[in-house]
Amino acid sequence: MNNDPFDDPQETREEILAATYRALDKYGYSDLTIQRIGEEFDKSTSLLYYHYENKDELVLETLDFLLDEFESDLTETDVVAPQDRLEQFLIQTFNALAESTRPRTLLELRARAAHDERYRRHFDRSDQVFKNYLSEILAAGIQEGAFRDVDPDSVAATLVLFFDGALLRCAMDTDNWIEQARAEIERYLETRVYSETAGSTE
Repeated sequence: MNNDPFDDPQETREEILAATYRALDKYGYSDLTIQRIGEEFDKSTSLLYYHYENKDELVLETLDFLLDEFESDLTETDVVAPQDRLEQFLIQTFNALAESTRPRTLLELRARAAHDERYRRHFDRSDQVFKNYLSEILAAGIQEGAFRDVDPDSVAATLVLFFDGALLRCAMDTDNWIEQARAEIERYLETRVYSETAGSTE
């Protein structure tokens, strides 16, 4: 996402999560502290300690908030054609990966899922949200004849696996790699998913 999803926080909780989001985006997880979150917060830092015990509680609630917002946004798009929806999703995903700090931060957070059940639950849910969304697009495209008769769930899982790999690579090296990865995913979709007679409705 290029825009701050907390552009208009409505209550203290959202203001706190907005501050956490900005600090996390600026410092990453490893260098994140309550004090640095407080620097992004317009009110007293003591409010952070009043509502949250540690930085992980703040980060996890922020991640859950962002995922809830993403799920809500899915129902509000004006894009209807399945191929256009899929390509819009690719654009948004790779735009997010192209931003310098976010892939590394996301990788840090995903790594915590290996030994922290709270992060594991969040990322399991996150992966399922993306899989369900992609599977729904694929099923709609098959029904309309825009996509080949593939297994929507299997292709959705494959795409999520592509994105996970792209996240890992982008966290280490972004030079000329994002466009190559995007081109390969597009080729996969053209040969495996898109119908030979279908085209974008744009």
